[in-house]
Amino acid sequence: MTGLLEAHCVTVRYGSLAALDSVDLCVHDGQRHALIGPNGAGKTTLLNVIGGSTRPQRGTVRFDGRDVGRWGPAARARQGINRIHQRPAVFPTLTATENIVVAALPRVIPRRRWWPGGRRRIAYHRAGALLDQMGLADVAAVPAGHLAHGQRRQLEIAMALAGRPRLLLLDEPAAGLSAVEVGRLAEMLRTLPRAVALLLVEHRLDLVYALSDTVTVLRDGRTLAAGTPDEIRTSPLVRRAYADGVA
Repeated sequence: MTGLLEAHCVTVRYGSLAALDSVDLCVHDGQRHALIGPNGAGKTTLLNVIGGSTRPQRGTVRFDGRDVGRWGPAARARQGINRIHQRPAVFPTLTATENIVVAALPRVIPRRRWWPGGRRRIAYHRAGALLDQMGLADVAAVPAGHLAHGQRRQLEIAMALAGRPRLLLLDEPAAGLSAVEVGRLAEMLRTLPRAVALLLVEHRLDLVYALSDTVTVLRDGRTLAAGTPDEIRTSPLVRRAYADGVA
């Protein structure tokens, strides 16, 4: 079966260091796919390749059947690949609503192009719906810089969803969150529509196993194992790797 995203033989080298060494990855429509492994395993580098900010020395990346290897991040975002970074990237002086509107506007096409203010109206309507979905309706008018860290994370996800992506890349979304905030994040991601596939890099294995359909384990820039959460959890190879210090 052809995947929504297909990365084949991806290799990234920095001098003599192979950050990624012939890595394959396939993410299907609507799938929740997690990447785990130790620091330096190549997880974020692989997200950079898929998102378009890093070009590999070797290998191909295809999205929805198209070779996107020469496309930058903006072109990939227009085609449906959006990314959440480790630190929430929001506009601190804009309200939560305004942040989502800014993110939504480039992808809004009104049914009647001559409709005065049509794009903005649609963007504001989309922002209101996403604020409700993310549990942020009560802070809609609050500047993003005044929100708690967990709320900024939720807002950034709402901003990514405003562009109607088909694939959402999440780089350690639980970083810096309290246990309560991680629970809220898990519930929010669990309820996202299956029209959006997720590729998640995360150190918190409880979150990974709760959300994922498939887990890929990277170590030293190579694929160590791939399978269902149960298969990864019980794999002797993965257990041995974790005993050696995989975090």
